Parts: sequence; C-alpha cells; structure tokens
Amino acid sequence: MTALELIAHDIPALKIEQTGRDAYHLLSDHHVKHLPVVDGTRLVGILSEEDIFNHKLYDPVSEYDFSMLRTFSVRADEHLFEIMRIMGENRLTVIPVVDNDGNYLGMVSQNMMLRTFATTTAFAMPGGVLILEMNRRDYSLTTIARCVEEESAKILTSIVTSTPDSELIEVTLKINRDDVSRIVAGLERYGFTVKRSFAEDAYSESVRERYDSLMNYLSI
Repeated sequence: MTALELIAHDIPALKIEQTGRDAYHLLSDHHVKHLPVVDGTRLVGILSEEDIFNHKLYDPVSEYDFSMLRTFSVRADEHLFEIMRIMGENRLTVIPVVDNDGNYLGMVSQNMMLRTFATTTAFAMPGGVLILEMNRRDYSLTTIARCVEEESAKILTSIVTSTPDSELIEVTLKINRDDVSRIVAGLERYGFTVKRSFAEDAYSESVRERYDSLMNYLSI
C-alpha cells in the first residue's frame, strides 16, 4: 500500500491566498490539526493550528513566515509503514504526497491510514493471538513460524515491540486458529515464553467490539 493509494480526496489543501479563518474552518470540518499549504501545484509547507493562532484570522496565508512552516512530505510510492513512521515521529494528522518533481498530489490523513491499516491487515480476521516475550538475540521468526506450522496453523501477522534500554522484546502473533493451546505448548517446548494467549472463542466478541469502535471513530 503506497501513499498514492492512500490519498484522502475529501480533504482539500489550503491555498496560499486563503486566510487563517479559512484554514481554521477546514481543520474543524475535517477533524485534523494540520493542512498542506500549496501555491499552485507547489507545496509550501504544513500549517498547524498553532500557526493560525499566531496570526490574525483574516490575514492571508501568503503573509505567514513560510520558513517556520513544517516541510514534511512523502513520495507517491512511499510505503504505508514509512508513512506511519514519519507521521508518528512528528505527530502529524496529515502528510502531503508529492511526485518526483515535488509537485503536490494530495495528502494522507491519520484517519485514512488507520482505516486502511485496520481493514487490509489480519486484525479483522478470525483467529487467536499469542504474545511471546524473549531476549532480542533469541528472536527468530523462522523458528517461531516452524513451531506454529508444526500444528498445521499459519501466522497471519506478527508485530515486534520493545522498550528503550531493554533487551526484552514482545512478539505478538495473530494465528489462523481459534484454539491456540497446542501451539502454546509447542512454543514452550522450544523454550519460548508465552506471556499471554487469547483464544477466539473467549475474546472474539471483545475484539470485534473494539474493531467496530475504531471504525466508528474513524467515521466521525
């Protein structure tokens, strides 16, 4: 999934001749805290709520100090994961998409990104969840997958998380199996520590409710 495929066509960019008042209404209408500013097809920067409040509402954006505006953007062929990284690190609610010549193509919004991630990954698929804890040096997805596949199951998705200055990591696995008890036993035989496990029959209703809540939130 690339930036070009994730463009939110319902959110317009802010034109340089528009005012802070126009920007404020656009932010409010589309539930975002940032907007790309364009001069024709050229991306000028990213305007935030704070930038608006630092000026008079009826000042045109052309009078803003463009050197102070954020200049983050992604190329059209940038992958979803890289977009998530940039937006997360810089706390952006939208990020502009540009072509190889730097021309503005559109923007990826936080809501569009989350909705796409939730609906196109294995999160919405039925199955069990396992959380493993281990040292970084012991992590081997190949070995973990072999343990799972020995029980005629498949890993639908895996996520590795850690905390700074720690040698421990958590590996969260989504498995295409409702009952994960035999998989847990197999992993433990290989020396893996299964911190928690969630069987589909016990948690499916809760997971579905949370998934539906996320979808409802993104539709606001």
